[in-house]
Amino acid sequence: MKLSAVIFLFMLMPLPLFVAAQIVYPKVQNQAFKRGEKLNYRIHYGFIDAVNASIEVTQENKKFNGRNTFHVIGSGKSRGAFDFFFKVRDRYESYIDEEALIPWYFVRRVDEGGYKMTQDYYFNHQTKKVTNHGKTYSIWENTQDMLSGFFLARTMNLGAAKENQIFTVPSIVDGEMYNLQIKFKGKETIKTDFGKIKCLKFVPVLQKGRIFKHEEDLVVWLSDDKNHIPIRAKAEILFGSLKVDLTSYSGLVNALKFEE
Repeated sequence: MKLSAVIFLFMLMPLPLFVAAQIVYPKVQNQAFKRGEKLNYRIHYGFIDAVNASIEVTQENKKFNGRNTFHVIGSGKSRGAFDFFFKVRDRYESYIDEEALIPWYFVRRVDEGGYKMTQDYYFNHQTKKVTNHGKTYSIWENTQDMLSGFFLARTMNLGAAKENQIFTVPSIVDGEMYNLQIKFKGKETIKTDFGKIKCLKFVPVLQKGRIFKHEEDLVVWLSDDKNHIPIRAKAEILFGSLKVDLTSYSGLVNALKFEE
């Protein structure tokens, strides 16, 4: 065989390996949210208005690996007398692939009553790895972070769910992989400051013994429309109970459904 032919074959050999290594990203149909959406919440600890929280999809479109992203920011800040006894300054950020709805970069800054945590997760979905301050973790295909998983869940066909049907989202939390499971518990109308809103009731299946007493101690009501925004949440935790209520909203893709 001529040397030129050998060189030609040698040049071709890496090509199929390279093509096979290319990840095929999913394309998620998203009718649930868009840039400019902002949701504000009030968190009650018992009878105390304890924390103001918000979740916002900013107008930013930063590219990761040449791909467009949604920049989502979630924050919480204690208020009033509660701030004096137990200061909360939490901030979460996620850059989520606009088409695949998988995260590229996740930021977590926790400051709660003197307890502090810092996380910066850089996702490499091609190698299925996440790095955080020098540590590397193996992840599953299409793994989500704490924010991106929520936004992915909002795009699912939740309204067609059957009672006790479980939706699963592969997630990484504190360096550990697990399947976040959300169980559908039926439909319910919630009375809010804006009026009565038709909702879908869900129970995230949680790890008991850490913050929650039982696996189903957190209940979330999402709007029964294509937005699927959280309207209310209630949680029984080891040291009391929490209630979260939507106080204002803007930039929704679809109008909320009210019941007269």
